[in-house]
Amino acid sequence: MPVEHDLRTVDMLLNMGPQHPSTHGVFRMVLRIDGERVTDVEPHIGYLHRGSEKLCERENYRQIVTLFDRLDYLSNFNNELGFVMAAEKLMGIEAPERAQFIRVILCELNRISSHMMFYGAYGADVGVFGTSFMYGFRERETIQQLFESVTGARMMHSYFRVGGVFQDTPDGFEAAAGKLLSQLKRSVEECDRLLTKNEIFLERTRGVGAISAADAVDYGMSGPCLRACGVAQDVRLIEPYLTYNRFDWDIPLGKKGDCWDRYWVRLEEVRQSIAIIEQALKLMPKGPIQAPVAKFGFVKPPVGEAYFRAENPRGEFGVYLVSDGKTSPYRVKIRGPSFVNLMALRQMTVGHYIADAVVILGSLDIVLGEVDR
Repeated sequence: MPVEHDLRTVDMLLNMGPQHPSTHGVFRMVLRIDGERVTDVEPHIGYLHRGSEKLCERENYRQIVTLFDRLDYLSNFNNELGFVMAAEKLMGIEAPERAQFIRVILCELNRISSHMMFYGAYGADVGVFGTSFMYGFRERETIQQLFESVTGARMMHSYFRVGGVFQDTPDGFEAAAGKLLSQLKRSVEECDRLLTKNEIFLERTRGVGAISAADAVDYGMSGPCLRACGVAQDVRLIEPYLTYNRFDWDIPLGKKGDCWDRYWVRLEEVRQSIAIIEQALKLMPKGPIQAPVAKFGFVKPPVGEAYFRAENPRGEFGVYLVSDGKTSPYRVKIRGPSFVNLMALRQMTVGHYIADAVVILGSLDIVLGEVDR
């Protein structure tokens, strides 16, 4: 007589990270799986915590710029901009017009460079082509070379200053930037042809990790991840800063809020950034690049507080600054888009396959230096 067994299934825990090539940094998520399906996700952050906000309380305003370089290390200029413009808002000053144009050009080039990094890595995450890395890093390298000619550094630039920029652009900058844009125009079309309508890429990204516009807003998502849901939210448009309101450009929007839409929005943003830079190069005036704000080499904002937000490649980057009138801030608080976007990871992932978890996480384009701080 056969023995009857009481058979039942139990969920299994699968540890992904913190050292995993698809997490793009030291990020760990524990997946609860039923067979190949994900039933729950528990993110673990903090492996890259360095106390950046606390360090700001002991450094002067010029030194703090270097700390912001190291938060989102793919968006150095955009991070620097958030801090210096928070200080400028508190002091009631404005950078000279030429400095504002230089800031716009460098921030948009940084946006392209960051999106090219995403493009290269995402093709590998999806498992379509290693070629995407070649395409993305080819263009990223040319942009980094231009950055080095301006700031002397490839990545950690420490170039923006409260009241302007450290120094003017070198001779031939406009011509070099124009030549670079011509190359980028051709390259973005090559990138588009390589991945966007590839059958495998579509199968791995269409309908995967979708989130509704209402849920994305509730989670506080921003940047390409929010615009992929069809929400036309861009700080450069709703609260224009620098000279963005003088340029003609569009906001790319997705429809379904899935992995493909998040990819496509970033690719389209590269085209829009190129258009902004072209206009900025044509309109950029001559003149000073630094407002006279520092006394004896030190910036001392008045007692008070200010909040400034800007659109960095991953979304809304905000800086809350409190001053007690000294050469170092009393308090600095950062609103990082990667950290906030990551909060929606569980909702995006539950119900999908294990392999989809890699694709969904990659579509958020997080940078752990900014998540952990």
